[in-house]
Amino acid sequence: MTYLAPPLPIKAGLISLLLLLMSACGGDSNNNGINTGVSPGTQTSSQSSWQPYEREQEYSGFTTLPLEYIVLRDGIRLAAHVSLPTDVEGSPVTGPLPVILTQTGYNSSLGAIAAPNAHFIQRGYAHVNVDVRGTGNSEGVWDAWGPIEQEDYAEVMEWVATQSWSNGNVGTWGPSFMAITQLLTARHNHPAHKALFTIVPPGDVYRDITFAGGQINGAFVPAWLYLVTGLSLIPAQENIQDPALFVKLLTEHATNSLIAFQTPTFVGGLTGFDDKAYSTEFWSVRSPLTHIDEITIPTFVLGGLRDIFQRSEPMTYEGLKNNTNAKLLIGPWDHLQGSQGAGLPVDGVPSMDNIALAWFDYYLKGMDNGAEVMPKVTQYLYGEERYAVMEDWPHPQARAERWHLRGDGSLTQTAADAGESANMILQQPVGGICSDSTAQWSAGILGVVPLPCYEDNRVAEALEFTYTSTPMDQDYFINGPIQADLWISTTALDAGVVVRVTDVAPDGVSKQLTSGLLTASARALDSERSRFLDGQMIQPWHLYTKESRETPGLNQIVPINVEIFSTSAVIKEGHALRISVGASDFPRGIPPILDLLDQLAGLLTIYSDAEHPSSVVFPIVPISAIPLASE
Repeated sequence: MTYLAPPLPIKAGLISLLLLLMSACGGDSNNNGINTGVSPGTQTSSQSSWQPYEREQEYSGFTTLPLEYIVLRDGIRLAAHVSLPTDVEGSPVTGPLPVILTQTGYNSSLGAIAAPNAHFIQRGYAHVNVDVRGTGNSEGVWDAWGPIEQEDYAEVMEWVATQSWSNGNVGTWGPSFMAITQLLTARHNHPAHKALFTIVPPGDVYRDITFAGGQINGAFVPAWLYLVTGLSLIPAQENIQDPALFVKLLTEHATNSLIAFQTPTFVGGLTGFDDKAYSTEFWSVRSPLTHIDEITIPTFVLGGLRDIFQRSEPMTYEGLKNNTNAKLLIGPWDHLQGSQGAGLPVDGVPSMDNIALAWFDYYLKGMDNGAEVMPKVTQYLYGEERYAVMEDWPHPQARAERWHLRGDGSLTQTAADAGESANMILQQPVGGICSDSTAQWSAGILGVVPLPCYEDNRVAEALEFTYTSTPMDQDYFINGPIQADLWISTTALDAGVVVRVTDVAPDGVSKQLTSGLLTASARALDSERSRFLDGQMIQPWHLYTKESRETPGLNQIVPINVEIFSTSAVIKEGHALRISVGASDFPRGIPPILDLLDQLAGLLTIYSDAEHPSSVVFPIVPISAIPLASE
C-alpha cells in the first residue's frame, strides 16, 4: 500500500477506537555516531523554556510492505507491518534507516489505532508496527504484558535492528498499550534501543486504574479487554487468503478471551474470588514502576492531569531521571486527548509529533538539535490555564500544608476543637456517576459529549459532604500528590470512600481538580513505600493484599489514609478550596461483589474533632516558582 499525505495516524486511530467502543455499547549494534544519552546516575542540564522544532519532510509518501512474521524462540509468529518512505517513483526506500518500533495489542493490519506515522516516515524513518503475542494477527495466547510477552520484546527488538532496511538504531513510540510495551522493552537495555517516547503510559496497572482504591474500574477495564479481543478477530487481508491460518488465529483468540485471560480476569476481579482482585505478583511483574530502576535509555514521558494513568506518569519520570535523560510533559488531558497531544502547539510548547521528532532526530540520527536539553518538566496549571516549565517533579520547593475538615463544613488550617460535630452520608454505589470522574475514568470516551456536570461538581456533591475554605486572599499553588487522613465509621460491614479536591469559583461553580478512592477494609499501609514531605505522609502505599484486609467493624471509628492522585493547580485569589467526601465513585470504582454487599445501605460518618481530626495534606509550592507567561 502506498500513501500520499495520509491523515495523522493517532488521531485517526483514536476516532476508530471511539467508534468501536460506542458501537459495542541483545543483538549486534553500534552507535553509528548516535547520541546515547547520559551515564546512569547523572542528569543533563535543561533549558528554562521550549524552543520550536520543525523539519521539512524528505519524502512525499510512504508504503507499507506486505505482512511479515517474526518467528520467536518457541515457534510462535508475530505479525509485523513495516512502513518505509517512498522515492519520487513511488518505490520504497530500503535504507538502511533508523527505525521507530510500536508494539501493540490493537491489530496493526487495520492501520487505525496502531498506524504508520507519516510524520516520522516522511522524514527518513522506517516505522514497524508489531502485534504482540495473541493479539491482532499474531499467534499465541495473550496475557497482557506478562513474563512471556516481555521476553518477546527483546526478540522483536533484535529482529528490527538486524533487517536490511534498518541501520540498527531503534526508537520506540506510541500511546497507552504501546507505551507500556516501550517501558517493559527498555528493561532489556538492548544496544539498538536508543530512545523512548511514551505517551500516556501506565506505571502501576493495579493502583493506577484496574483496582484503584481496591475497587475494579467498571468503565475502561471491560471495554479495553474486549476491544483487544474484538480487534484480534479481524483478519489481515493476507490471512483471509489463507483459510487455515485464519481459522487457527480466530480459534486461538476467541478461546483465550473466554477461558484463558480476558473473561476470567474480569469476572474474577468483579467477584473478588480470584487473586487478581488483590495486588499480587501478577500485577507487579506487568507494572513498569516495578522495574523502573533497570531502564537506562533516554525517555520522554507525556501524560495528562485527567488521564487514567494520572497517578503514575510523573512517578515514571521520577523513577527514570537519575538513571537516564528523562523529560516530563503533563497536559490538561484525558486519555483520548493525551494520546493525541491535543491542543499543541500552544504556550511555546511544540506539537507532540515535533517534540517526538526532535527526540528521535537527536538520539537516532545524531542531529545536534538541543533535544537533550529540552525542559525537564512542563506542566499544565489549572487556574492559570496554561503550560509552565517547572524546576522538577516532585517540585523541590514543595512544602506540606495541612487543611482540617471541620464539623461545620468549613476547611481551615486550624485544627478541630473538642466536641465538633461529625457528618453522615448514605453509602450507595452510584456516587459520581455524573461528574468529571465519569469522563476521566472512561478514558475520555464518555466525555466526548460534554455534560454540565463534568465541569461543575455540585451534582456529585449532592450525595457527598463538602468542606470549603474561605476565599483565598492570594494565589495558592498545589503541585504533587495529596493525602486525605480521615476518621470514619460505618453502620455497615465495610465502606467505600471517595475524596474529591475542587476549586470553587466566586459564582459557586465547583471544578474537580483530582480525587482519590479507597475501600476502608483495604486501608493497611506499607509506610516504607509511602511518600513523606516535611515529615508528613503525603502519598500512602496501600498493600491491597488479601492477608492485609481488615473490615472497620460495625460503628467502630478507624483512621484511613486516602491517596489522592497528583495534580498541578493554582487556586486563584477569590476562589475557595473544597474537599468533598462521598461513599462511591461510579463507574471508576465498583467494589467486588462481596465487598459491595458489605457496603450497601450503611451510613458513613466522617469525624472532625480534636480526638479524630480528619484532614488533608497538600504539597504547596510558592507562587513565585511559576514562570511568568512571557518567560
